[in-house]
Amino acid sequence: MVDRSNLDKRTLTAQAMGTIDEATGAIVPPVHVSTTYLRDADNSYGKGLVYARADNPTHTHAESLLAALEEGEAACLFASGMAAATAVFQTLRPGDHVLAPRIMYWSLRDWLLNAAQAWGLLVDLVDMSDTGAVEAALRPGVTRLVWLETPANPLWTLSDIAAIAAAAHAVGARVAVDSTVATPVLSRPLALGADLVMHSATKYLNGHSDVIAGALVTAARDEAWQRIVKHRAQGGAVLGPQDAALLLRGMRTLHLRVEAASASALSLAHALERHPGLAEVLYPGLPDHPQHALARGQMPGGFGGMLSIRVKGGAAAAIATAAKVGLWKRATSLGGVESLIEHRASIEGPGTPVPDDLLRLSVGIEAWSDLLADLEAALPSG
Repeated sequence: MVDRSNLDKRTLTAQAMGTIDEATGAIVPPVHVSTTYLRDADNSYGKGLVYARADNPTHTHAESLLAALEEGEAACLFASGMAAATAVFQTLRPGDHVLAPRIMYWSLRDWLLNAAQAWGLLVDLVDMSDTGAVEAALRPGVTRLVWLETPANPLWTLSDIAAIAAAAHAVGARVAVDSTVATPVLSRPLALGADLVMHSATKYLNGHSDVIAGALVTAARDEAWQRIVKHRAQGGAVLGPQDAALLLRGMRTLHLRVEAASASALSLAHALERHPGLAEVLYPGLPDHPQHALARGQMPGGFGGMLSIRVKGGAAAAIATAAKVGLWKRATSLGGVESLIEHRASIEGPGTPVPDDLLRLSVGIEAWSDLLADLEAALPSG
């Protein structure tokens, strides 16, 4: 019998933890659509399942796999990445102080500056690429959470997870990391000291642009984690079983997809960094990236499939470039098998810190040479 505790994570994902349906022998886990579960004759729930807002075996398969990949104690699926992220903040108390990145996923940034502050959280946005700035912003006994996003969308700056976690824990704060772009293939935040990892599972975990989902993974089944689990059950931000099954199916090819996208993104970044029509290529895998050394240490699996380019000529030239591509799809999202291009400042609107000449590129699994040729044909000559 194979010792599954020593299996490579590629094997765990490909076999979905080796789950076999005991009732039928099926190698693909079944989809459990029941919303409620039978009590035993003594009025107890002998199988431990009560109601689908909290319990669903289809969730359990995907959650178990994700917890194993992140080397965490437990995982929890949500109806979206935003539902997962906001659950962490909503289990805090009014008056609690939180730190979040100045550059981060726009929807969560907007929620923090509006809904979270209106509810009573004290929110400070900090340059999370500057560990000293994070340390200076911490308030001993008041700061309860430091939220990191690394690499940070869409400038792809990094946060030093280990250093920030040590500083945060010293003042009694927890650390949560949005590792959507890095994925458990490239980085393991919990091993670096984080308390929680969040994924917009819509992106790389699913990888096929057909599921909206979110996930949290915890380093410990502590009281803070129990509040999150209870919040999901009471708030109802649960993932449907069909979507959970699609997510698990997508996760089976996670390593193959992420490794392929990362390799192609690195090749594209090298090919584009001296293009005469570009002012800058933003990608942590480039040796001249200011945080390249941190990226090499913190992301031993690779540098990810996301990069951004700044087009000479400003917003008009950037938008015109996006209009001319053929293989790249002009669409919002990232992490799918197809490559996407987006003028990010247009999406984020007024108040965005994103330069208006920036195009965000999500590299898929196509031949990178084809993607390069398509992009070069659309870029200005310089």
